This record gives sequence, C-alpha cells and structure tokens, in this order.
Amino acid sequence: MKIIAINGSPRKDWNTGTLLKSALEGAKSEGAQTEIINLYDLSYKGCISCFACKLAGGKSYGKCALQDDLTPLFEKIIEADALLLGSPVYIADVTGAFRSFIERLIFQYLVYAETEKSLLEKTIPSAFIYTMNVDEEQLHKLGYEKHFKNTEEFMSIIYGPTQSLYVTDTKQFSDYSKYVNRLFDPEKKAQRHEEVFPQDCKKAFELGKKLVQSKKTNN
Repeated sequence: MKIIAINGSPRKDWNTGTLLKSALEGAKSEGAQTEIINLYDLSYKGCISCFACKLAGGKSYGKCALQDDLTPLFEKIIEADALLLGSPVYIADVTGAFRSFIERLIFQYLVYAETEKSLLEKTIPSAFIYTMNVDEEQLHKLGYEKHFKNTEEFMSIIYGPTQSLYVTDTKQFSDYSKYVNRLFDPEKKAQRHEEVFPQDCKKAFELGKKLVQSKKTNN
C-alpha cells in the first residue's frame, strides 16, 4: 500500500511538514510505503480553464492537459492508495501553491452531469491537515471549518472519503524577537509549542494509521 503526502507549505520542515511526517509514520506503522512531495519544489500553475479535460473525444479527456511538474505527480497519485494533504492557513485560506494544486487535482475528473460525478475509476481516500496561527475560538468564529469543508466535499465526490485535522495556535517564528509582532505572546506560543504541538503530532500519527486501516477495511 502506498501513501503520498502533499506539503503545501513553503517551509518544508515547519509545522505542516512536521505533522505530515508524523502522519506518514503512522501509515508506516500499518505497513504502508510512504512518500512526501513538497509543492514549493515544483514549477506549475493553477487551472487555466482550457477545458481540454472536458472536450468530448479529446485526447486529454478526463485528465489535465497542462504539461508541467504536476503531470508526473498526478500519475503518482493515481497509483497511490491514499493521500495526506497539508497546508498552513494564509489570510483565511490554504497557500496559493496548494490551492492551484487542488484546482487541477479535482477538476480534471469532475463531470458536468446529474448522475456521473467523477471520471476517476478508483477510490483514493484522503486526509487534510491544516495549520494556523489563530486559536480554536477564532477558528470557529472566523468560519474556517465551513470554508475548508467546501474543498473537502469536492474531494470526497471525486476521490472518496476524506477527513481533516485542524492544528491551531501554532508557533509562527523560531525567534519572535526578530519580527514585528504586537498581537501574539511569544512565551505563550513557545509554551504551547512545547506542550500541545507534540499532542498534535500524535493526532497526525493516528490519522495516518486510520487512513491505512480504513483502506484495508474497504479493500
């Protein structure tokens, strides 16, 4: 069984990357082979509305026609058994690189029809990991969950069951004294990172385990 993690953070080894690696360790504990892809290492753009993936009888029907660094990645994803998808939250949304990736990941298989919704011929369950500077109260107040659920719903229609993990109040800087910051308490951030973030990593580990277990159960 192969599990691929997609890291939508420009900081490969910061919060999102650390959590994705923890999730992959959980997947490994269930016998899965794993790989992590850092989107910021790749060169690509978002959907350009060429509609080649929707052209009746076209050679690119049902697959993205753009040829760039996402092309081989999509081929890997089709061969995978499950996906882990991670992004930090920038200005109330996922990163631009992650959003561009998701557009093309989903749209190529989406069908404009009442009954047939997906051209994908297999189920690839997924799990999303979101990291954010805001705390849980702000997460609910700002409506982040509802916003992310829209993407997750499309993902479930095209690829199959999905789940999510929200990691809040993360440590943004390694050294807060170097940056202008009048809103967050560096000492509280450091304390939370030391005490709570390891628990978040354990949750990510369990998420990776569950993803493999659910795939085994449904096979």
